[in-house]
Amino acid sequence: MLIVNNVTRLLDSRKIPYSAYELPFEKLGAQESARILGVELASLFKTIVVARDKPKKPLLVVVPGDAIVDLKRLAAALREKKVHLPMEKEAELMTGLQAGGISPLALLNKGFQVVIDSSVRKLDQIHISGGQRGLNIKLAVKDLIQLTNALVESVAKPMVEG
Repeated sequence: MLIVNNVTRLLDSRKIPYSAYELPFEKLGAQESARILGVELASLFKTIVVARDKPKKPLLVVVPGDAIVDLKRLAAALREKKVHLPMEKEAELMTGLQAGGISPLALLNKGFQVVIDSSVRKLDQIHISGGQRGLNIKLAVKDLIQLTNALVESVAKPMVEG
């Protein structure tokens, strides 16, 4: 039986088409998740919590599985002086969600600004976390952008191997 949670209930209530996939519950990296799902790493997006220097709500930055957040580019896009990556435990405290299960859909109406990397525009659908470990959601890019009122900017850079 598939997992039902606040994210799936939200998508159902708004009549937004999606597919849900169960994954192992342990925290998986994007590469491992893409392999299990049998999808391209560039179509599996991960949500990264990014803190601002000013005492505002942190950001949720959604980038492809084969990329990392370019903090300088992100700060420039937001007209912020500086942004930084919090430690994993801090990110969990900020969001109330476990790392590996942080999703912009689980944090709607909680005051988080969502930024999605512009590479998303090359895709019709993407995979993102379903708001808890072990749940992955595939949905249309346009629906994710509209639901989260996301800013779409070039904020990712390729992950450096090694």
